[in-house]
Amino acid sequence: MVFHAEDLDLLRAQFPALRRTHNGRPIAFFDGPGGTQVPQQVLDAIADSYINKNANFDGAFSTSQDNTAATWQVRETVATFLGAESANCISFGANITSLNYALSRAVGRGLEAGDEILITALDHEANCGPWLGLAREGIVVNEISMLADGTLDYADIENKISNKTKLIAFGLASNALGTVNDASRITAAAKNVGALTVADAVHYAAHFPVDVSALDIDFLLCSAYKFYGPHIGILSARSGLLDTFDTDRLSTQKQNAPYCIETGTLNYPALAGVGAAIEFIAELGEGNDLGARAQHAMGAIHQHEMRLAERYWHGLKSMNSVNVHGPSIEENRTPTVSFSCAATRPEDISARLADRALQVWHGHFYAQRVLDSLDLNSNGGLLRVGMSAYNTEQEVDRLLNALEDVTRRRA
Repeated sequence: MVFHAEDLDLLRAQFPALRRTHNGRPIAFFDGPGGTQVPQQVLDAIADSYINKNANFDGAFSTSQDNTAATWQVRETVATFLGAESANCISFGANITSLNYALSRAVGRGLEAGDEILITALDHEANCGPWLGLAREGIVVNEISMLADGTLDYADIENKISNKTKLIAFGLASNALGTVNDASRITAAAKNVGALTVADAVHYAAHFPVDVSALDIDFLLCSAYKFYGPHIGILSARSGLLDTFDTDRLSTQKQNAPYCIETGTLNYPALAGVGAAIEFIAELGEGNDLGARAQHAMGAIHQHEMRLAERYWHGLKSMNSVNVHGPSIEENRTPTVSFSCAATRPEDISARLADRALQVWHGHFYAQRVLDSLDLNSNGGLLRVGMSAYNTEQEVDRLLNALEDVTRRRA
C-alpha cells in the first residue's frame, strides 16, 4: 500500500503492538524518538531467520549459505536506503554507541597530542562521549555551543575550527529538541581544513529520506529501531575510508570493510528484521526501485508526522503552564516536541499520562548538554513527544486533553 494519511487504519493494522490496551484504553505510542513499534513483516522476517537460516556465516552447508547471502542482501538494502555507494560501505553493530566507540578508537590511533576534535552541545552522548574519551590521549576536544532557541551556533564553528581540527562530530537532528542542523555548512567547514565528519543520523533517519552521498559525510551512524526495525546500529562509511584505519579486531577476523569494525558474531535474525523494515517503508512509496520508493515514502510519512506535530505544537503553545523548547514548528525540524513545566516535574507528568495509556518520554534522552544549556537539570529535564507514521489526530487530541488536566489541575 502507498502511504496516505486517510488510509492510516490500514497502516496501523500492520503493527501488532497497536492493539495493546492499558487501564482499559488503547495505548497511544508517542515514544517513537526512543524507538518505534515494528510491523508484522519485520517479526516474520526475524522468525524466518531463526527457522530457516539459523547458522553463522561462510559455512559450506545450506543454512549458513542462506544466512550469508541474506546478510549481504541486507547490506545492499541498507546501502540503497541511505544512498551509500555500495554494500561494502555498510557495517553493523549492537548500537551506534558501540560502533562509534570502535570508530573513535580507530581514528584516535592516527591522531597526535594537540590535534583537535569538534563536538556539539546539541548532540546525543553517543556522538560526544566516544570523542571526549580521546582527551586522555592528549587530543583536544572542543564543543560547538547551542543557542537559546535550540539551534547550533554556527559562528562558534568558525571560532573554534582550525588547521589542527581533524574531525567534526555532529548530529543531523536533535533527539531532544527536534532541531535539524545545516549539514552542508558543517561539512564545508570541515573540508576547508581537511577534517573528517561523523554524523549521528539516528533521529534524522527516522523522519527524513537520507542520501549520505549527497550529504558528503565521511561516516554516518543510525539505528534501525528508530524506523520500525529491531535494535541494530548501522555505520555507513565513505567507500574505502574504513580500510585506512586500524580498527580493533581479532587476528582471524576479516581485515577489510565492512567487516573490520564488526566485532564478534552479528545478530543475524535482527539483521533480517532491518531489511524487512526498509522493505516495509519502501512498500509505502512510489518509484521504479527500492531506493526511490523508500525516499518517496519517507517524504510522505514526514509530511503526515509534521501535520500531527503542528497540531500538537499549537495545542501546547496555548497552555500557559508549559514552556516549549526548540525551534518553531514552522522551521525545518523533526516532529519531536519537548517542553518543561515549572510546577510539575516531567517524570510525574509522564507517569500520569501513562495511567491514561499515553506513552511519552521524560528526562535527558542522553542529550545531557542540551539540558545543561537550557538549565533544566534541577527540574528533571524535559517531557518529549514524538510523532511516528502510525500516530493519529485523535491520539494527539487525547494527549492534549490529558496534558491540560495533568499540568493545570494536577489530576
